[in-house]
This record gives sequence, C-alpha cells and structure tokens, in this order.
Amino acid sequence: MIRIKARAPTARGAVLPTVWGATAVAYKLGCPLAQQTGLGARIVTSAVFLAVGTGLIAHVRRALLRELRQARRVARAAQSVVLRPLPPRLDGLNVAAAQLSADRGASVGGDLYEAVATEHGVRVVMGDVRGHGLAALGTVAAVLGSFREAAHDEPELGGVLGRLDRALARHLRERARAEHPASGGQEPDHPVAEEFVTVLLLEIDGEGGLRALNCGHPWPYLLCGTRVEPLTHVDPLPPLGPFPLPTALEARACGQLLPGDSLVLFTDGVEDARDTRGRFFSLPDALRTAVRDHPVSPQRVLRAVLTALLHHTSGRPTDDIALLVLRNDRKRGVDVRGAGTCATSHGPPAADNAPLATPQ
Repeated sequence: MIRIKARAPTARGAVLPTVWGATAVAYKLGCPLAQQTGLGARIVTSAVFLAVGTGLIAHVRRALLRELRQARRVARAAQSVVLRPLPPRLDGLNVAAAQLSADRGASVGGDLYEAVATEHGVRVVMGDVRGHGLAALGTVAAVLGSFREAAHDEPELGGVLGRLDRALARHLRERARAEHPASGGQEPDHPVAEEFVTVLLLEIDGEGGLRALNCGHPWPYLLCGTRVEPLTHVDPLPPLGPFPLPTALEARACGQLLPGDSLVLFTDGVEDARDTRGRFFSLPDALRTAVRDHPVSPQRVLRAVLTALLHHTSGRPTDDIALLVLRNDRKRGVDVRGAGTCATSHGPPAADNAPLATPQ
C-alpha cells in the first residue's frame, strides 16, 4: 500500500493567511470608509473582502497542488519499484514492454510482467489481477516479488508456479485479516475470497526452446517474418486463487523461438478494448499491420499496437493494458522449420488440445 503522510502546516505557510486575515480585520475596524453605508463605500468594502478571499483561496490551492505533486512523485517511485522497467536486451533477446493503467494518474495497475535471465533460461511472467488500477497494486507486488525469487531458485516452471500460488494465498489471507481483524479468515462472500490472478509463465532456453504454464491467461502471438500466429490453442488451467493447482505441474513444450522470431504477450485488456460502437480491438490485425512489409523491432511493434489501441478506444481504455514483446536476436543456427511454417512445432495434432496438467 502506498501511504502519503501529510505534512503539518509550517510557520512559513501560515504567514500569508495571517497577513490576509489581519488586512481584512484592520480594514473593517480601522478604516472610516468601512463604517459608511453609502453605495460607494459598500462597493469598496466588497472589493476588499473579495480580494482577501481570492488571496486565501489561491494560497490554499497552491498548497494543495504542492501536496499533490509530492504524492505523485512518491507514487511513481513506488510503482516503478513494483513494476520496474525491463532491460532492452536479455540474454540475446530484444525486449520491449509497456503498461497502461485504467486509473487516471496511475502508471501501473492490475497487470504485471517481468523477465529475468536465469541459469534455467530466460523466464517470463505475464499476469492480470482481478480488478484494475491502484487497488490491485498490492496483489501485483506479492506475485511479482515471489516470481523474482522463484525464477532463480526453482529448476522447473511447475515449482515457480507453485511458489506464486502460495504467495498469492498468503497475501490474500493477510489482507483479509487486515480488513476484518475479527473474522480471522476469508468468508465465502468476502471480496478477498473472490480475488484471482491469471498467470502465464514462459521459459526460453539457450536454443530458443519454449516451455509454458498457463493459468487462465491469453496465449501470446508468434511473429514469424510477416506472419502472425497464436503460440498454441491448448486450454489453460484455471486462474490462481479460486481453485487449487493440480498435484502434477508439467510445463508444456511450445516449439522454438528461432532467431528473428518474436513473441507478443498481452493481458486481456488489449483484446477486450472497445470503441464507441462496442467493437472489440483486433490485436492480430494490428500486429499484421505492424509487420506487413517486413519484420520490425519489438519497440516498433509495441508502438504500433499501442497507437492503434489508443485510437480504437479514443484514448480512454476502460481496463489495464500490458504488452511485452520478445525477439530472438541470437545468432542464427539450423532452421528446423518446414517450408511456410513458423517455429511452433506443437507435436501431433491430437496433442494440441491436451490439457497442460491433469488434476489429481
């Protein structure tokens, strides 16, 4: 939680209101004109008190603006720690990311992302907390904090996901106790009991091999040259929070991210964005437009998609939005793709609809 401590009024800050008040009192009691009842005297008296009132209002406004600027500086600093900027390059991958909050004045909201280079490969998380804006920031901090530790400690993605699930459950229990100390837990109809987080975990090894675990999150798109294809159509697991995770958590192989290919990860606020006529934003079409003539950098893809999305929503998205683009800029090796296909070799067609894990 971000808390801004209000400063007590200083002696310097009280000088101007005192001067204005003393001026008004001195005029009323000491000026002969203020004692007269004529029209001209009344006009002058009204003008004096109007000037005094305007001065007091202007002083209070300046003080409030100073406090607001200070609060925004503190909030931006805290938010940048929670959702810190990603490095432009990560173990041979070119990275670009951006986030828009549905709350005006907030730089982050209920969407989360992170990418870290580990001894197990580059690990990426993209998630979406129920709700949006600053109200979801505490849950974002809990999940991201757990991922930043678990990504290095856990040899398998299943272990990382388990750590995220436990961190979320712990955070929700503590939040429930803080909001309702007497209850000691989450009641079924309590808002905290309805919290959930969609999470997509990706692992990219040194050869570009992709492994993933998905809990209720949209699958990313693969940019292969000028083609745009979904990474996979496998049904994801339920989101974290409402249901326990399966006992066996095995990451699914999703082919390879070959040199020159890109992945576009996003939250559902992107494809759920609507225009004034209620039409949904088409992310695949925006991506095809971005790479229509030739492959482009992640930064240009990100800029093109955000520009199209803000134009679609007239600059007023109603949900938090996050986008993360990764391009493999490593040296090109042997191309294992067939002619006219992208690098996502999902195995036999029957396996494409298999669940990621089976609850025990």
